[in-house]
Amino acid sequence: MTVLSKSVEEAKSGFSLIPVIDISDPESKHALVKACEDFGFFKVINHAVPSELVSVLEHEAVEFFTLPTSDKNQVAGYPFGYGNRKIGRNGDVGWVEYLLMNVKLDIGSDPFLPGLLNNRETIRNAVLEYTTSVRKMTCDVLEMITDGLGIQPRNTLSKLVSDQNSESIFRLNNYPPCPCIDENTNGGNNVMGFGEHTDPQIVSVLRSNKISGLQINLADGSWISVASDPSSFFFNVGDSLQVLTNGRFKSVKHRVLTNSVEARVSMIYFAGPSFTQRISPLTCLMNNEDESLYEEFTWSEYKTSAYNSRLSDNRLQPFERKVVRLND
Repeated sequence: MTVLSKSVEEAKSGFSLIPVIDISDPESKHALVKACEDFGFFKVINHAVPSELVSVLEHEAVEFFTLPTSDKNQVAGYPFGYGNRKIGRNGDVGWVEYLLMNVKLDIGSDPFLPGLLNNRETIRNAVLEYTTSVRKMTCDVLEMITDGLGIQPRNTLSKLVSDQNSESIFRLNNYPPCPCIDENTNGGNNVMGFGEHTDPQIVSVLRSNKISGLQINLADGSWISVASDPSSFFFNVGDSLQVLTNGRFKSVKHRVLTNSVEARVSMIYFAGPSFTQRISPLTCLMNNEDESLYEEFTWSEYKTSAYNSRLSDNRLQPFERKVVRLND
């Protein structure tokens, strides 16, 4: 790999600020809503995702990323497949390699691993078992959030990501140690692994190995570091959920920094709606439709717009409702 991203300033330690939610307690519904409002980000504990599924998938991920580049390039592709350094097609780069996969409920075979190597079935099974369990947890969390908002029916949000046609994407990221991080060359600052961005989906669910590197952006513009916890999951509020709540929940801007010592391996489940799903603020969260901050759009329209933007762009801006002010 070649360093194509510049070093960044050190963020504040925010380990104690991150909301930690026990999702085995139904009364955590209020804490979930507050976390979505204040941070757009939270950590969940006491979930029901089996640890053995996580361990198997992490093992398979490490095995894949340690393959020779020529082998990994057998499954290179866009949008799905293996990628190295280049993030999207609009000029964004980072110190990262990844495997992006389609894990929709209705897919039959695995288009993300065509003709791969000897361990194709092992990776496929590990991914599908893991994402099935994480999808169930995601739906449970969304229904608790719906309860906390006082919305009926309680599957108002979860049905958007559990429908047979809902778009589910899964990403394995590997951030190798960066040899260019050196006290003598850049003051020891970290190098950008994945640039600042928000996720366009409804929510994304992250789990990583013991190596930290994730940072989130607070309302005051400052960045805080998130301590890794391999036994827990971290939820990001996505752009679509921000729209559905009419801006009450905040889509969190986040980024990943690398280090010079150990590799960070992360796995992210992106829970999106079906391509034809129309997205607009829920009427039950507004007094009248004139309060809507966003124009209605389909997930297909928003995804197309987001994928044609740079990582750091405000992807929701084109869909913000234009307010016409009349002269007195």
